[in-house]
Amino acid sequence: MKKLSGNLFYQLALLLVLLVVISSCIKRDNNYIFFYPEPATVTDADGNVYHTVYVKGQTWLVENLKTTHYHNGDTIAHVPGGSAWGSLKTGAWCNYNNDTGKVSTYGRLYNWYAVNSGKLCPYPFHVPFDFEWQNLADTLGGIAGAGGILKEAGSAHWQNNTGATNLYGFTARPGGCADSAGIFRELGTRGYWWSSTPYSVYYAWPRFMRSEDGGIYRYDMRKESGFSVRCIRDY
Repeated sequence: MKKLSGNLFYQLALLLVLLVVISSCIKRDNNYIFFYPEPATVTDADGNVYHTVYVKGQTWLVENLKTTHYHNGDTIAHVPGGSAWGSLKTGAWCNYNNDTGKVSTYGRLYNWYAVNSGKLCPYPFHVPFDFEWQNLADTLGGIAGAGGILKEAGSAHWQNNTGATNLYGFTARPGGCADSAGIFRELGTRGYWWSSTPYSVYYAWPRFMRSEDGGIYRYDMRKESGFSVRCIRDY
């Protein structure tokens, strides 16, 4: 038998190493193979630390966004609800009911103009497109039950929480909203999350979950509305 040349032996050894690395970075789920990153934490421009969760081919941040700066360091305007909030056409954030004590649990609320900047999420994450929310719902069995799989279980934050299992650790919480008039609503009973997809000049597509069932819903909302943001990893 002929001996392998040094160069060929090196190439075969390198190929073996690459196969080991690739096999350690894939997950087989329902007979599909997904490439995914190792579990990690991500830090935003303010120094807030977020955990990640892998859900059937997508990697999401576990917590709602809290940053007051875009990822390039630019400041996002702080507008504390009310009529000034409803008249905005530029990016802004507020705390629910202007209560900083709620930020650690629910994150902050952002209007769609902040989302549309393309600079809101920490690298390498972005605000999900509407189709990415839809893909998440579809892989979890459809919109009628996907919200229950994503909602935090129990009654610590959700009131009358129905159908919640938090099967993958997504831990969706009911952070409520600031409506397009700057009025705070529905903490404990609704969670709203922006997509980066516009519907029209004045409206965009968010998703929301509610306490009374396990659905995840899509409805066009005014871009001036203040909703939570969950970031998804770039691929």
